[in-house]
Amino acid sequence: GIDLYRRMSSKVCAIALVGVRSAIAERIERVVLTHVEGPKVRIVLEGASNDLIADRRKVVIDGEALTLFVATRESRVWGVAYETVGSGFGGDIKVMVGYDLATDRLTGVQVVDHKETPGIGTKITMDQYTRSFVGMPLTSSFALRSEGGDLDAISGATYSSRGRAEAVRRSVALYPRVKAVLQDELLGGGP
Repeated sequence: GIDLYRRMSSKVCAIALVGVRSAIAERIERVVLTHVEGPKVRIVLEGASNDLIADRRKVVIDGEALTLFVATRESRVWGVAYETVGSGFGGDIKVMVGYDLATDRLTGVQVVDHKETPGIGTKITMDQYTRSFVGMPLTSSFALRSEGGDLDAISGATYSSRGRAEAVRRSVALYPRVKAVLQDELLGGGP
């Protein structure tokens, strides 16, 4: 009797916990989309006339789950943005990278999340350092100048600068497959 009651109680509690976790996960995702990712994606896809959050798509490319934020202007798809991660001094640096699908150039880079040192590594989020990515072609090396690349490191924040650059390189490496998915799904296979 009591043993059966305990097993049944455990199962009921486990099922309830799964339900609560699911409900909480959806709320957390909504909050992150609205207050963290939303503002960043609106910056890197400035000029989009659609609701970037509502029009997002979830895809898997090379085993990596990505959320694609698709930008339209006059009902035509023109841009895409998605997040990738690099390793900084304090841990992962998550960046949102935007692309112009017609020119294959970056429309912007924004740091979405990081755990870098306040006042030093956090400088990677400042506009003066993120604006330098706008208009860069995909043929850029996206490495620090000290390592033979196109990007300036932030004084005192080399690891943070390197981590941001790594995240952008990862994004650029995925871009041809992201663009192909968009062409197949949204543009009917055309350019």
